[in-house]
Amino acid sequence: MKSIKYIVASVALLAGMSTAAHAASTLESVKAAGKVKCGVNTGLTGFAAPNDQGVWAGLDIDLCKAVAAAVLGDANAVEYKPLNAEQRFTALQSGEVDLLSRNTTWTLSRDSQLGLDFRAVNYYDGQGFMVRKDLGISSAKELKGATVCVQEGTTTEKNLGDFDKQYNLGMQPVKFKESTDARAAYDEGRCDAYTTDASGLAAERTGLKAPADHIILPEIISKEPLGPAVRHGDSQWADIVSWAHFAMLIGEEKGITSANVDDMKAKNAEGTDGADAEVQRLLGITDKLGEGIGLGPDWAYNILKQVGNYGEAFERNVGKSSPLGLDRGLNALWTQGGLQYAPPAR
Repeated sequence: MKSIKYIVASVALLAGMSTAAHAASTLESVKAAGKVKCGVNTGLTGFAAPNDQGVWAGLDIDLCKAVAAAVLGDANAVEYKPLNAEQRFTALQSGEVDLLSRNTTWTLSRDSQLGLDFRAVNYYDGQGFMVRKDLGISSAKELKGATVCVQEGTTTEKNLGDFDKQYNLGMQPVKFKESTDARAAYDEGRCDAYTTDASGLAAERTGLKAPADHIILPEIISKEPLGPAVRHGDSQWADIVSWAHFAMLIGEEKGITSANVDDMKAKNAEGTDGADAEVQRLLGITDKLGEGIGLGPDWAYNILKQVGNYGEAFERNVGKSSPLGLDRGLNALWTQGGLQYAPPAR
């Protein structure tokens, strides 16, 4: 879900603001407030949505929780701010939220023109198409003259235009301001196809009247590296957000889970024969690396104990055992042929 409706004057105004909130670092502000204000999707199954108990859950939610665990020692010390595509960047620029964790694509223009920084990718994705099985097609290249529901003012819309021109399909976009409206219109049969990120299609399909009647076509027409964004100019906070994600990746690499982290900490105690040096550094047994980004020695331990490693978060939110049923694919660890790769904890 990828807005590129930039309002240059607003960006310039926000960049020039010198409010009391910006006078202090984000880390200081978060500690003073006792919570992380996290901008999230208004409701996307698997990434950010209230569950049956009304509790926010999803892969992006787990990143918010990881940051809170690292900084405050409490993964539940998060205030979630639901934001649509149009609101999300302004909310971060203005200081309304400390962190944007909202299935947002990292692009050159966003990284350079909006006063924001992207430092990690918590889900590698790409744009696809969903159609009804009874349409009788197996490729997006067969969508000649088709009507396609799409959220306007997004790179999804622009990618659709590029794909249409490349293959001379003459597709007819049916545009909606909100993704929920686009999905509803597709479900009502007002469009032949629906396009967004492939993970979003899997999530949106779960909310259709008859999910089994719809298929996601094989073509992926774009690169969509989705990840957290922070305000430009606060490198310490950017480091904290990045390393919250990296700690979950290293935890998975090393086989550290929320269930065994205490055993792993004891097994790798200082002076123990056969101890893993990187596990010792990650869990704060040696080196106290958290001090370099303003955190205590237990920052990564708290993440892994309270939230879990990346594999745990992936499986419970979007993996095979979840309603989305997604493969790890590009989001497998680098050791398993994927792109998820963390710098060393050293």
